[in-house]
Amino acid sequence: MKRINLLLSLVLLVLVCPLAEAQNYWVFLTDKEGVEFNPYEYFDQKAIERRLQHGLPLNDITDYPVNSNYIDIIQRIADSTGYVSRWFNAVAVVASRECIAAIEALPFVRRIEPSFTDGDFVLAEAKGSKYDTSLTPYKRELIDAQTTIMGRAYFEEEGYDGKGIRIAIFDGGFPSWQHNPTFAHIRDDGRIIATYDFTKGKENVDRGVAHGTMVMSCIGGMIDGQPIGCATGAEYMMAITEIRREPFKEEQNWLAAMEWADKGGADIINSSLGYTADRYFNYQMDGRHTFVTRAANMAAAKGLLVVNAAGNEGFGVWHIVGAPADADSVLSIGGIHPKTGFHTSFSSYGPTADKRLKPNVVAFGHVVAAGKKKLSVTQGTSFASPLVAGFAACAWQTNPNLTNMQLFKEIEKSGNLYPYFDYAHGYGVPQADHFTKIGVNPPDTTFDIIINDGHFSIVIRDQYVPENDTSKQINDLMNSYLYLHIRNRDEIIKTYHIIKVKEKDVFDSALKKIRSSDDLSPLVLPKEKICAHYRGYTLTIEMP
Repeated sequence: MKRINLLLSLVLLVLVCPLAEAQNYWVFLTDKEGVEFNPYEYFDQKAIERRLQHGLPLNDITDYPVNSNYIDIIQRIADSTGYVSRWFNAVAVVASRECIAAIEALPFVRRIEPSFTDGDFVLAEAKGSKYDTSLTPYKRELIDAQTTIMGRAYFEEEGYDGKGIRIAIFDGGFPSWQHNPTFAHIRDDGRIIATYDFTKGKENVDRGVAHGTMVMSCIGGMIDGQPIGCATGAEYMMAITEIRREPFKEEQNWLAAMEWADKGGADIINSSLGYTADRYFNYQMDGRHTFVTRAANMAAAKGLLVVNAAGNEGFGVWHIVGAPADADSVLSIGGIHPKTGFHTSFSSYGPTADKRLKPNVVAFGHVVAAGKKKLSVTQGTSFASPLVAGFAACAWQTNPNLTNMQLFKEIEKSGNLYPYFDYAHGYGVPQADHFTKIGVNPPDTTFDIIINDGHFSIVIRDQYVPENDTSKQINDLMNSYLYLHIRNRDEIIKTYHIIKVKEKDVFDSALKKIRSSDDLSPLVLPKEKICAHYRGYTLTIEMP
């Protein structure tokens, strides 16, 4: 009591601080002295089971509530307070420089970090009238292809549809979810576990922009018996975290939703959101700088698989993945084009600022999704991410004993390019047969790498040279490309290319036969690794 009285006295001395020029900050506290916590009263049973599966303590201090006395004192000084985070023992505040200095002087304040507040995040509103379930032949073909490309049939053959896996979706709104026909199977089974609008403090999420509705359909929606996403049998939690004009609170909301999802027993998080040039600089995409990235890594440490869109900055000045897709423990998803089978122009590239591989894997960035009032063709890594989130739910169902990070690595290994990788495709498109073991065969040797006098050539074996180039089937298209990268001793890629295979002699570094490169200089590669992939076969060699 003496300590609290002393602190209240300090507050009275600083209450006169001006409120002009208020800014946004995170205030981190030193301890959780005197607070109590009962995990069995706080957590959903599935959250407890997840912790036990991952060998995590039920009484971790990061789950304890923040000291309410500390919050009361800060509220008396600050202009206003926002989200209070258990995980980070921190409170978001708006305060002037004078007031923040007074808060920083409090003995229970460990440190203060400013938050970035510039820019807006605006999602397009879906429009339409009565819900339209009609599908053109192209839409039907695309709906089938966006999951078939990941081998959904192998999951279906074994009865895997995400049953028992709980997926939380963070987005800008879910209008029409309560009557949208693409979610009828989920509603009828009572598999909507929880909803919450963190922008308004209410449970209703049947509002806002339709981006979240479209995202959810790409995870587990179904129309006329046709899956739009793989996880048609999963459970769902929906959270609105995005609003039109309040960038600081959006990141607060994202963290709040993450703690809510953890408490509510989620297994997988899909976040088709990203924070880039409006708030940060490229060099801050290092997996540890931004607050939302740190929150994503904390979630992963608690056993959740976090799946996040890489971003749509591929043809912009920003170019690289945004936060929290830069997090080491986030499965970051890039986009490919269904008409080519490789990187689509808007999908953000890797690596991260500290040269780590991103994206991890890819999926279709052009999809059919269920909007507020109709099924539409749309695009963005926002929709590649939920396709993989639904895939991940089915993959986890095949082996529920996997930890989240074991599953993360297995999804990478399931990529159709693995062990090849590059900064546009990661390890490629995840494949269900990796988890079901149905249809898995050792790859044939499809090409050779020949080294001669400091240069190298790639030669396709005769039986794998395409006879014609007329097929428009996506699998045939993807099998017609040679993927090539050159990396240094630190495993950092220096250059990578996708080459259409039309003849036996595909590549000769001495003759400058890189068909997809603007660099016309010969490649002399002492002590560097060459990695190539063609039709399931990958070969890596080191130049002598």
